[in-house]
Amino acid sequence: MPPRRVITGRSQEPRRRYAEELRLLRAERDLSLRQLAETVGWDPSLFGKLESGATLGSPEVAQALDGFYGTPGLLLAMWEVAVADPKQFKEQYRRYMELEQEAVALWHYSPSAPPGLLQTRGYAREALAAGGLVGDDLDQQVEARVGRRLLLERDDAPPLRAIFSEAVVRTPLLDKQAWKEQLAYLLEVMERPRVTIYVLPFSAGLHGLRNTAVMFLRQLDGVTVVYTENDERGELIEEPGRVEYFQRSYEAVRDLALSPAESRAFILRMLEELRCEPSS
Repeated sequence: MPPRRVITGRSQEPRRRYAEELRLLRAERDLSLRQLAETVGWDPSLFGKLESGATLGSPEVAQALDGFYGTPGLLLAMWEVAVADPKQFKEQYRRYMELEQEAVALWHYSPSAPPGLLQTRGYAREALAAGGLVGDDLDQQVEARVGRRLLLERDDAPPLRAIFSEAVVRTPLLDKQAWKEQLAYLLEVMERPRVTIYVLPFSAGLHGLRNTAVMFLRQLDGVTVVYTENDERGELIEEPGRVEYFQRSYEAVRDLALSPAESRAFILRMLEELRCEPSS
């Protein structure tokens, strides 16, 4: 077994250090990415992403590389440190935004709020302010979130399928006018041929995604990446087995949801009831 290198003095950021270690180990064997992939069994593009720091991959990949390079436990331990690093969550979200722009199809499930792609400026401002943003930071984040909607206005806009819990359309903003505008915007985008929205009624009962927002991003190469988010953290998932698990959960939720036509009628009824309320 080759001696473990002392890695002090190289990058102290866990994700970069892991990527650096992988590059050096492959260079020592004088292997191309394709040669490594043919030996270990994954796609060459995955190893390229691992070595550039674009992804951390899965623990199974780290273990396989430990076995191949003769470094038992080293790479897996480095992977665990990188995954646990708080900075990783922010980097994952940046990576998610990149993948969203490159996606050829998007699926969403939202338990408590419309996905950012479908939020009006008024909704985004109140939601972000509720999270503690103020002043210039709030203004910048609102514009960034609203700017994401341009993705759906491109000529080559990816198909978007979004499932909302009934809670999404029953939890109003404090600003009633802004809430009317949000519901009206949902009805507007539902008219677009590439946008499909489902409402999941409370009567559907418990299900596997009830506490988690899930976003599926299908890429041009056919690979699907999943981003999950709750009140505490977000996680970018590329491991095929876990992606398949969330896909099955998503399909089960879709089967419980109202049809697109029923969902549109539900949202329209909510908006009409709001419009009929007496002005305060």
